Amino acid sequence: MSVTRFIFLSIMAWLALGQAIAQTGGALSNYRLGAGDVVTVQVLGEDDLKREKIRLSDAATISYPILGEIRLAGKTVSELERLISDGLKGRYLVNPQVTVTINEYRNFFINGQVEKPGGYPFMPGLNVRKAVSIAGGFRERASKEKIFVIREDDPSQSPKRVDLNAQVNPGDIITVEESFF
Repeated sequence: MSVTRFIFLSIMAWLALGQAIAQTGGALSNYRLGAGDVVTVQVLGEDDLKREKIRLSDAATISYPILGEIRLAGKTVSELERLISDGLKGRYLVNPQVTVTINEYRNFFINGQVEKPGGYPFMPGLNVRKAVSIAGGFRERASKEKIFVIREDDPSQSPKRVDLNAQVNPGDIITVEESFF
């Protein structure tokens, strides 16, 4: 693949991703936090309760003033905001206004017949086609029909065959198989 073609494909992938992010709007409220995400917690008017850019460990917990250890794994941003607000209400503040921001999403992984296999930061609106573009595109022998995903939240961790338009979630592992023809 030429450098010019690679740059063009990369730009197109980022533009498409920006459009997808704009279209998803409210869909982000369903995002479930997990190990590897980076979050910031703020309470309006309470700088001593601000926690910036906390990377969630494999336990996906944080230590928060007054409330102690909080488990974030599997919670949405709004659930976490409500949990912290309820915990602070009455004990410490009258009407706490809590804001949780996701600074970085955890990685998805792509391997097999792509130019640059590895882990990449998840972005809302990501599908397999865009993930392949982020990983430098298909190699010459890549099969566009033999693509498998292991979902992070699948207890069996079994690969499922998907097409190029399949949604990619944080923590997913994408494998692009080789074509024999």
